[in-house]
Amino acid sequence: MLNQAEPAAPRPPRQTVLVADDTPENIDLLSGLLHQDYRVKVATNGEKALAIINSDDPPDLILLDVMMPGMNGYDVCRRIKANPDRRGIPVIFVTAMTSIEDERLGLEVGAVDYITKPISPPIVCARVRTHLALYDQTRALEERVRERTAELLASRQQIIRRLGRAAEFRDNETGNHVIRMSYYARLIGEASGLEQAAAELLFNTASMHDIGKIGIPDAVLLKPGPLSTAEWAVMRRHPEIGAEIIGRHDDELLDTARTIALTHHERFDGSGYPHGLIGEAIPLFGRIVAIADVFDALMNKRPYKDAMAVEDTLQVMARSTGTHFDPRLVEAFHRALPDMLRIHDTYADTHGPMTDVDVPPEAARPSSGPLAEAATGATD
Repeated sequence: MLNQAEPAAPRPPRQTVLVADDTPENIDLLSGLLHQDYRVKVATNGEKALAIINSDDPPDLILLDVMMPGMNGYDVCRRIKANPDRRGIPVIFVTAMTSIEDERLGLEVGAVDYITKPISPPIVCARVRTHLALYDQTRALEERVRERTAELLASRQQIIRRLGRAAEFRDNETGNHVIRMSYYARLIGEASGLEQAAAELLFNTASMHDIGKIGIPDAVLLKPGPLSTAEWAVMRRHPEIGAEIIGRHDDELLDTARTIALTHHERFDGSGYPHGLIGEAIPLFGRIVAIADVFDALMNKRPYKDAMAVEDTLQVMARSTGTHFDPRLVEAFHRALPDMLRIHDTYADTHGPMTDVDVPPEAARPSSGPLAEAATGATD
């Protein structure tokens, strides 16, 4: 029986070299040297070169003339290096300007090499090959750094969220409150206009809002009835305790977590604690978390209260708008409410202790289910 030949592995896509020169003969010469090994694109002036470079299919290397009509090669190179998304593309000047000063200027504006005309074909091919290989190595290293950075960030985020859950386990037997809180805060933030990066930062730090409860005695924290004046004084220390636990940091993640822990009990009218901040003097993330925290507290059973129905919760939230809550953010809260109620169902305390990886992420995002439908009717 004849052995069938295994199909050949697909060849990797060819790298792309852009030749930017205003002289057709030079373009033909360089294209002829390179076309067998690379995809070659051409541009006859600086503006056309930049259009190709900034397109969705940028080149892997640029051979750039200096003396071109309109924008010269030095200016083109400066524009490339000013673009964070394109500055890594290697630029080799290929030019008749042969003085040491010309070469010095070319390297100063960001070129990796400088070849003078008339060119030596073997030198051009060798340098193109060398700089493409270096660029490939650089990109591979940058990708590894990005992957490792993402892993470290994910680890930090999980540590922060687990610390938040540690505090919640003291007065919430499942600890699911911090998961719901994180999603609620992100949803309200997105509905209020936060960009993706800011919304993710809020999502990853909201869980630390009550870390200061670690410092509150059980007799106060777990008391089933109303707190006395003295006990309230103790309870109201938890934002400052939380800020002390987290500490001051240059790190954005920890600095944001500290801000939330310290300010999530401030009230829009200035009657909150610990500092009695008013209106927009309260950091935005603190104002958002205040809404998310109260909403979840009302909707779920606590040692001192039963869970409230959606309609009753919304009435309490409405009465607190302008006093406890920022009215603009309450509007965002209502826009996010159907998805928030989906989160309420997904991470309900009745499911027992959960983590945010116990369900697929998409299950926490769409608006559906009986509570979501109730929310739509309640906010019409």
